Amino acid sequence: MSYAIQAEGLAKRFKETRALDGVDLAARTGTVLGVLGPNGAGKTTAVRIFATLIRPDAGRATVAGHDVVREAGRVRSVVGLTGQFAAVDEMLTGTENLLMIGRLLGLPRGDARARAAELLERFGLTDAAGRATKSYSGGMRRRLDLAASLVGRPQVLFLDEPTTGLDPHSRGELWEMLRGLVAEGVTALLTTQYLNEADQLADEIVVIDRGRVIADGTPDELKAQAGGQVLQVRPVHEGELEKAHALVAVDAGHRARIEGDVITAPVEDPALMPAVVRRLDQAGIAVGELTLRRSSLDEVFLALTGHRAEPGAADEGTAGDEGGDGGAEDEFARVRSVA
Repeated sequence: MSYAIQAEGLAKRFKETRALDGVDLAARTGTVLGVLGPNGAGKTTAVRIFATLIRPDAGRATVAGHDVVREAGRVRSVVGLTGQFAAVDEMLTGTENLLMIGRLLGLPRGDARARAAELLERFGLTDAAGRATKSYSGGMRRRLDLAASLVGRPQVLFLDEPTTGLDPHSRGELWEMLRGLVAEGVTALLTTQYLNEADQLADEIVVIDRGRVIADGTPDELKAQAGGQVLQVRPVHEGELEKAHALVAVDAGHRARIEGDVITAPVEDPALMPAVVRRLDQAGIAVGELTLRRSSLDEVFLALTGHRAEPGAADEGTAGDEGGDGGAEDEFARVRSVA
C-alpha cells in the first residue's frame, strides 16, 4: 500500500505546552485523511510540521516519500498549503496573485501566466481575474487561495480548516473542488471542526486530543464506536421536554441529552426504543417525532473527547506559543520559493 503522508512518534513542545505527544498517522495516496480534534489538540502543529514550517522535537514524518527534516526542499516542491485564512494580497488582482506565486516557484513568466489563467477558469474566477481581490467575496477569496496552493501542481495538499467562516454554498463549492483534485490523484490532509465536512470528504479519520491520537478509522468505523445508532425523541409539547428527558434517561442513562427541542440517546441495546415508547405512553406524553438514526461524527467527537466541536474557533496555531497562523501560508510561500 502506498502512503503519501506518514508520521511515527511525532512530538513537539512549545515551552510548557506539549502540542504533539507521539502522533502516528498515515494517508494513503489519492485519498483524503481527515484530522479532527478539540481546539489546541495539535492539528495545526501537525500540518506545520508536514509543510516544513516547523521541525518536530522527536519522531519522523515523510511526505511523498521525503523526510520533512532531512529533505525539506523536496517536500516543499510537491506540496500545497491552504490555511484558515485566505493568504492573498488584497491590492493585487486575481491574476497578479497567481502570477506572483508562479514566479516565486521559478516558472517562466509565460508559463506562470498560462497556469494562472488555467486555475482562474477552473475555480470560476475568470470574470473577476482583473479585479483587486479586496473586492472579492469570502468564498471567492477562498477559491483563489486554493488555486494559489495548486500553482506548483502539488502531489499532496494540506488544508487546515479551509472552510472556516464560509457560508454553506461556498463550503459546498470547495468540497466539489477538493473531490475533483482527489479524483486526479492528489492526496489531501484536511483538518476541520465541521464534522459533516469530514463525513462528506474523508476516506479515513484520525482524532487527536491533547497531542495524542485517540481514535482512527473510516467514518463508519468511528460511528460504530459511538453506538452505531441514536434514538431521537421530540415531545409534541415543549413544556414536557424535561419530563420526557428524565423518562428516556431511566433506560439510556446519563448519555440521554436535550439538544434544542429534541432528546437524543445512543442505542446500545435494541430494547431501548420499545422501553422508551412504553414509558412515554404510560406518562401520557405525546410524541411528535420518534426516530432511530445512525450516529453522526459530532456524536463520535462528543463520545471521544467529552464535548462537541466548536466550528470556526481558533486552534492552537492561532495563539499562544506557536504564534499566529494567519501568516503560515506566506511563510510557506517564502520558504518554498528558495527551496
